[in-house]
Amino acid sequence: MTVAISTATDFAAARKAMIDSQLRTSGVNEPWVIARMAAVPREDFVPESARAAAYIDRAVSLGDGKMLAAPEVQGRMLAEAAPTLDDKALVVDGGSGYLPALLEPLVGSMTVITPEDAVAASRKRGDFTLLLVDGAVEELPDSLTNRLADEGRLVTGLVRRGVTRLAVGRKTAGAVALWPLAEIGIPRLTQFDKAESWSF
Repeated sequence: MTVAISTATDFAAARKAMIDSQLRTSGVNEPWVIARMAAVPREDFVPESARAAAYIDRAVSLGDGKMLAAPEVQGRMLAEAAPTLDDKALVVDGGSGYLPALLEPLVGSMTVITPEDAVAASRKRGDFTLLLVDGAVEELPDSLTNRLADEGRLVTGLVRRGVTRLAVGRKTAGAVALWPLAEIGIPRLTQFDKAESWSF
C-alpha cells in the first residue's frame, strides 16, 4: 500500500522516520549529522512527482540520469567527512543539491561543481581541504584530485566490479589513496567511468 505524503506534517513525520529507521539503525548516530538531516527537507530536492518518495531507503530518480542517493548514503558520507569550520570544501554534486545543503553550514567555505566540471581537463591546483563526491566513481581524474590540498580528505562512492562501496581517502605527497569501507548502494556517476581499453 502506498501512503500519500503531501503536507508539511507528513514530511516532518517521514523525516523523523528516516532518522529512526534508516540512519540510526545503520550506525549513523552523530548528533550533528542527525541535526542536519532533520533540518534539511529532502522533498525540496526532488521533482514534484517524486516528493512522496523523498524519504524511501533507496535512490530517487531526478530525471536525465541524475539521482538522489538514499538517506543512509549521505548520512554516512557526512559522518566519514567529519567537516569542521576550518575546512574549505569542494563538492561534486550528483544532481540533487541535497548533499551541499547538508554540508554548507558545517564548513568554512564550499564550492559546488558538476561531474562534467570535475572531469574537464584542467591544470588548476587547489587548496581544498575536503572533497566529497555525491556518487560512485570508477576512477578519480587528476583534474579533480589536483584541486585537493596535500593532506586533504576525500569521501566518495567507489565502483569495483559492479559493486559500490563508500570510500575515504587522503592526499599525501601529491597522491590520493582510497580505502573502501562498507558496501552500500550508491548511484553511479558514469562521467567517472574508466575509458575502455583494448587488448589483443
